[in-house]
Amino acid sequence: MHRIPAYVLTAPTTVVALAALSACAQPGAGQGGVEMSFTPAYQGIETRLLDGDLVSFQVQMTGARDNNDVAAYGECAAAQYALIRGYGFARHVRTNVDKNGGVWSGDAVYTISAALPRGLKTIDAEVTVQNCAENGIPTV
Repeated sequence: MHRIPAYVLTAPTTVVALAALSACAQPGAGQGGVEMSFTPAYQGIETRLLDGDLVSFQVQMTGARDNNDVAAYGECAAAQYALIRGYGFARHVRTNVDKNGGVWSGDAVYTISAALPRGLKTIDAEVTVQNCAENGIPTV
């Protein structure tokens, strides 16, 4: 099994996700003029309540380009879960990504809350779910 270092966001999660997702909207925009194909296959989300408002989202997919695609899938799961529970926000705690063969797995941990949580890695669940739908990323 090939272990990929933990994915750590360095900017607000929504900005990073939007930047990653905007790249999806530009097919063929590879490095050096090389055509890049992005054909992800989302293989499921498992949700685990860890403690109170702390939730883990286990995601699997194939066809990811890098850790960002897996992290975006986890973020979409967290945003929809927050809405299902009647909350409007989530805060990213961490995302670990592994790749085994062609299967990418992510373990994303978020806190969910009704009010905007403190910190830089927060997401507005409603806006994020809408962006996920526009970009074809499934949610919970």
